[in-house]
Amino acid sequence: MSDAYVICSNLSFSWPDDTPVFEDLSFTVGGGRTGLVAPNGAGKSTLLKLIAGECRPTGGSVTVEGVLGYLPQSLPLAGDLTVSEVLGVAPVLRALHAIEAGDASVEHFTTIGNDWDVEERTQAQLDRLGLAGVALTRRLDTLSGGQVVSLGLAAQLLKRPDVLLLDEPTNNLDLDARRMLYQLLDDWPGCLLLVSHDRALLDRMDRILELDRGEVRSYGGNFTAYQEAVRAEQEVAERNVRNAEQEVKREKREMQQARERAERRASNASRNLKSAGLPKIFAGTMKRGAQESAGRAGETHAARVSQARARLDEAGRALRDEQRIVLDLPGTNVPAGRTVFLGERMQVRYGGRALFAADGADLVIRGPERIALTGPNGAGKSTLLRLVHGDLESDGGRARRADGRIAYLSQRLDLLDLDRTVAENLAAFAPGTPEAERMNLLARFLFRGSRIHLPVGVLSGGERLRATLVCVLCAEPAPQLLLLDEPTNNLDLVSVAQLESALGAYQGAFVVVSHDQRFLAEIGVNRWLRLAGGELRETGAPELD
Repeated sequence: MSDAYVICSNLSFSWPDDTPVFEDLSFTVGGGRTGLVAPNGAGKSTLLKLIAGECRPTGGSVTVEGVLGYLPQSLPLAGDLTVSEVLGVAPVLRALHAIEAGDASVEHFTTIGNDWDVEERTQAQLDRLGLAGVALTRRLDTLSGGQVVSLGLAAQLLKRPDVLLLDEPTNNLDLDARRMLYQLLDDWPGCLLLVSHDRALLDRMDRILELDRGEVRSYGGNFTAYQEAVRAEQEVAERNVRNAEQEVKREKREMQQARERAERRASNASRNLKSAGLPKIFAGTMKRGAQESAGRAGETHAARVSQARARLDEAGRALRDEQRIVLDLPGTNVPAGRTVFLGERMQVRYGGRALFAADGADLVIRGPERIALTGPNGAGKSTLLRLVHGDLESDGGRARRADGRIAYLSQRLDLLDLDRTVAENLAAFAPGTPEAERMNLLARFLFRGSRIHLPVGVLSGGERLRATLVCVLCAEPAPQLLLLDEPTNNLDLVSVAQLESALGAYQGAFVVVSHDQRFLAEIGVNRWLRLAGGELRETGAPELD
């Protein structure tokens, strides 16, 4: 096991407006593979940035033992960079090539140092990540999103890090690239801390750290073991809440019964004193004593009720708020057998190069089909979705669409006006829907209270997806065909579950591009297409990893 580690001591961070993200976090990440999970907006990416030194904490400290490698969720890379420049080996390669050409200047030897094998080592690293055919001179803007992610990871691995931080490393990776990443991390000898919504990847972890409600908790084992542990905790918490609720009811009932007994005793004592003919001063003393005794008994019972309520509050805090989208979308219904889209011999050319095979691509979508579109990075899946939607014209063949509306959710989630609030965006998509009904729809998509009045631009990734979904699925007219391009990217696992439940209520046809096999299994895909080598073919469902 590696001696590398990360220690966070009393770590705090706030945004510039002093809004706290978390306070006084203390935890240690040692050798082995650790997955970090949390709801969107809890601060997972911020925490990695603090460990990597890209953000400064407002309190506490971070200690990293060993060389650090960090792959952020969004790579700040310009499209005109070459592969060698992204990998950080361009100066050494230039020096090597200069020496090979006969230039024996001292600065070239200084630049190279001990990296005489850099070209072979670089190519070997690219091969391990499925980038064997990518030339070191190739520009970044010619690579697919998945290839860029793999390239960013290769750049970090070439540093030979002891501590590796990965933020959503499987985003945009095709199935083959994911499997290569899995294999690489299975063999990882150092300290790994990763943020991911990829359940197959999280099941390869040695432990899970959970960041929730400002605390970090550690669970031994992989993600499945973590889910089982959380489920068991929730069963105990729910049982404790039920018991505490019964205790509150019992204490309140006993307090009421004690009050009634005291009132009866006081009434009986008053009648007895009158009939006994005792002096007024003596009768008054006895009456005050009875009242004080009843008061002390009432205070005792009130304290017991207060304590029972406190135990109920404590038990309630252990419950997790895992809300799911529950709704009915009858307006999206598409009759079985109705042709929603017909594409024949479709072709797209970039710089004279045909994207699809010589005969083009054929695609028919009928009825409420649930189609998964898979294939390697760069095969043209996103381009095919744009052809179906109609915002990209085919360079050959023909495409016919039914009268119903087609909605397209790109990877960028750019349908909404970022300056408008969630409520304002929905009003723009569904102007004929009464305001009260729109508020009800927003509540079903978990937007309540002040959240509906936030500008879309400040929402987390999961919130923005929910806002886009409510506007698309509840628009006028409702979509008959839904196109989704990598919809689970950057979503936490709760948000993925919410997306799954929303798609479960959708009654139209959809085509979804995703490399998340478990997500595809959960949304009831009944037709599988694979685009590879320019060929679009029907396939069966792949086996889960």
